[in-house]
Amino acid sequence: MHFTLRLFNQAISLRINGYALLCSAFLFSLLLATFLFATTQGSYPLSLHDSVMSLLGQQQSVIDPQTDVIIWEFRLPRSLVAILSGALFALSGALLQNMTRNPLSDPSLVGISQGAALAVVTLTILFPNYIDDWREIAAFLGAVSITIVIQLLRGNDHPLKFILLGVGVAAFISAIISSLLTYGDLPSAMAALSWLAGSTHNSNWHDVNMLCMAFILIISLTLYQARMMSVISLGDEVAIGLGINLKAIMLIQLTISVAAAAVATAVVGPLGFIGLLAPHLARKLVRCGPVNHLFLTALVGAILVLAADIIGKNLFAPTQLAAGSVTALIGAPLFAYLLMTKKT
Repeated sequence: MHFTLRLFNQAISLRINGYALLCSAFLFSLLLATFLFATTQGSYPLSLHDSVMSLLGQQQSVIDPQTDVIIWEFRLPRSLVAILSGALFALSGALLQNMTRNPLSDPSLVGISQGAALAVVTLTILFPNYIDDWREIAAFLGAVSITIVIQLLRGNDHPLKFILLGVGVAAFISAIISSLLTYGDLPSAMAALSWLAGSTHNSNWHDVNMLCMAFILIISLTLYQARMMSVISLGDEVAIGLGINLKAIMLIQLTISVAAAAVATAVVGPLGFIGLLAPHLARKLVRCGPVNHLFLTALVGAILVLAADIIGKNLFAPTQLAAGSVTALIGAPLFAYLLMTKKT
């Protein structure tokens, strides 16, 4: 079931998969339900009625007078940060997998997230007084710098070499981070460990605004690259035969992927398996073109991180488990299952 959408006097033409559209509507409804449920969960439980009325600005209909403060100052920004960071990690993974034509590509596996982590841990251990003001910038620069190093080492070789080099560089960076945490000042090391766990606990409206602007920019650039993603997936020879500047397109996609992962990592820390799992789960739901697949992937990533945050809040309450720990605990066996059920 397909239909074509033509816009601006047919300057833009989109072929939409009807099943993918229905699946997107279902995932969006699931995300909305999960979001509303998240606003009721925490150390101070709220009713769904109070949460919805507070979100709609109907303060006079709210029974609990503390609801507005809890929702707008704590739970709403935390949930939005989980949704936006999950979508960014998922889009980053989808672009990496398309660029390298390898289903195992993920920002947390090829050194991108580790580069951000190294920059933040170094800043936390060596310059703790600057961490609050420079954390996001340090994480972004760290991710970009490591990606440039890996790209320079790869040269013009096959994209698979980017993954192999990334895995090696990631292992090397992890060793440096472990050394910094071992020999660094104890309070600074504990603060760095808390960030490395990947948490939305300290989210605020500044984080929401930054992630929202990044998401709008990233999703726009990614959709613009959708048609090129179809061509690249056919192989180098076909893409070059169709007149595509393969090197330039891959560099653009890599830049977008790194930017998405870097911004998300800067805010919530490194979250493993989201960029790896979300594209696979979206593909399991329905086979479709790049545009539909990207929307599905972003929705799946948002749901995964938000669900992980809810589980982390409630599993060992009142102690809170970091969302990154939950994604690792769930993501590893889930990915193993996907690999076992995948046809050769």
